[in-house]
Amino acid sequence: MKRSTEPKRSLFVLDTNVLMHDPTAIFRFEEHDIYIPMIVLEELDAGKKGVSEAARNVRQVSRFLDELMQDVPQSQIEKGLNLPTGRSLVKGKSAPSGRLYFQTRTMSSGLPELPGRGADNAILGQALALKLERPDTAVTLVSKDINLRIKAAIVGVHAEDYFSDQTIEDADLLYRGMEALPSDFWERHGKDMTSWKEQSRTFYRLSGPQVHTWHKNLFVYEDAPGGVEAIVRSVEDDAAVLELIHDYRTERHNIWGVVARNREQNFALNLLMDPEIDFVTVLGPAGTGKTLLTLAAGLAQTLDNKRFNEIIMTRVTIPLGEDIGFLPGTEEEKMEPWMGALMDNLEVLTQSHDGGNWARAATNDLLRNRIKIRSLNFMRGRTFLERFLILDEAQNLTPKQMKALVTRAGPGTKIICMGNIAQIDTPYLTETTCGLTYVVNRFRGWDHSGHITLMRGERSRLADHASEVL
Repeated sequence: MKRSTEPKRSLFVLDTNVLMHDPTAIFRFEEHDIYIPMIVLEELDAGKKGVSEAARNVRQVSRFLDELMQDVPQSQIEKGLNLPTGRSLVKGKSAPSGRLYFQTRTMSSGLPELPGRGADNAILGQALALKLERPDTAVTLVSKDINLRIKAAIVGVHAEDYFSDQTIEDADLLYRGMEALPSDFWERHGKDMTSWKEQSRTFYRLSGPQVHTWHKNLFVYEDAPGGVEAIVRSVEDDAAVLELIHDYRTERHNIWGVVARNREQNFALNLLMDPEIDFVTVLGPAGTGKTLLTLAAGLAQTLDNKRFNEIIMTRVTIPLGEDIGFLPGTEEEKMEPWMGALMDNLEVLTQSHDGGNWARAATNDLLRNRIKIRSLNFMRGRTFLERFLILDEAQNLTPKQMKALVTRAGPGTKIICMGNIAQIDTPYLTETTCGLTYVVNRFRGWDHSGHITLMRGERSRLADHASEVL
C-alpha cells in the first residue's frame, strides 16, 4: 500500500491570551485552520469590560467574530467559517484562506484529572480531543502562557508561543544605528569622492559597494583614535552623502553642562539636537545616560534656543514590586513617584550651573514650569504642538500603544523614546514583540528619524560592575 506524501493540514487551537494580546490573530495564520473552544469565548466575555488595552482588544475580537458570522446558518458554522480572502489584514502577507472552527459539541479527551485553573485545563482538553479525533491533522495549541505550554507537552499536545507579532526573529539582530567602517574603506570608496562646506557643516559624496547597505541617518565611524565620524544624509543609487557630526565630547561644546563620554553618547546628542529629526529612539542598559542626555538636549532647545515651548515627560506606570496603592493629588502629583529618574537627572543638570543655592533654587522653579509630567492614560485624542516629548521605559508599551502615542505629535514636536528591552515588566511582551522594538524597525531609514543603541555604562564603577556580574 502506497503511503500518502501529502502534508498534514494544520489546525491551531487559540488560547484566550492570544486574542487578548492581538485581536487580529485570527487573520494571521494564512492558509491554516483555527479552532476556538467555547471556554475561550466565555473568558473573552468576562474580560470585555473596562478601559484597559486588554479589554479594548477583547471588544475588537468580538466585533471581528460577529462580522464573520453575519447571516451564516448554524450548519455552516459547524463546517467552519471561511476567513476573508479578498483582503489582507497583515501588511506584506497574502490574504488568509483558512477556516475558522468553533466548539459546537462536547468532546471526550481522556485528559487526566489535573490541578490548577479549570479554563486552562478545558482548553488543553479540547486540543487533546481534536488530536485524537483528527489523526490526519497537525493540531497545535497556541498560547502565550508558558505554564499551559508545559502542561500541553506533558500530555502529548504540541504547543507553541504566538510568533506573528514579532518584529524581528532575534533581539540580537536589532538595528543599532551605527556601523564601523572597514580598514580598507577609503581605498574602495574614496576614488571619486567630492567634498564641500555649507556654513559650518562639512559634506562628502562618495560611491562604492558598501553604500548599498546604508540608509538615511545611519552613523558610520572609523574605529581608531581621531577617526572619521559621520552621519549618512542621503543614499541615491550607488552614491551616498555623509556629513561630519558635531563633537559634544569637549567642554567647549557641552549641552546644558553635559558632555558626551563616549562615541555612542556623542551620536545620541547629534540626533537629539538635530532640528531635521522628529523621532529618536535610544536603547541601552541602565546607567548609559539615556535620560540625562535627552533632558539636557530638551532643556537646551526649550530654554536656550526657544525651539520648543515645553518638555513633556511620560512613562508606563508599571511597578517593579508590589503596588503601593492609591496615590492622592493631581495627575502630575500622581505621576511624580514614577519620575524618580527625571528628578535625579534634573539635580545633576542644576548642579552643573554655578551661582549658589539661591540660583539653583530659582533654576529648579524655572525647570518645573517648563517640564510637565503627564500620564499615558490621558493621551488619546490629544495633539502636542511644538513640544519636546520624552517617553521613558518605552519597552513596556505594546505596538498599538506606541502607535497611539506617536500619532499625538503635531507640527514642531519631537518625540524621544527611551528604554532597555532587557527590562520588560509587561506580561506577554518580549524583546522581539514590544513597542520599542517595533518602532525601531518601522522607522528605520525614514528621513526624519534616528536611532542609537548606547553600549557603555557611565553611572559609576559600582553600577558597571553590578551590570556585568549580577
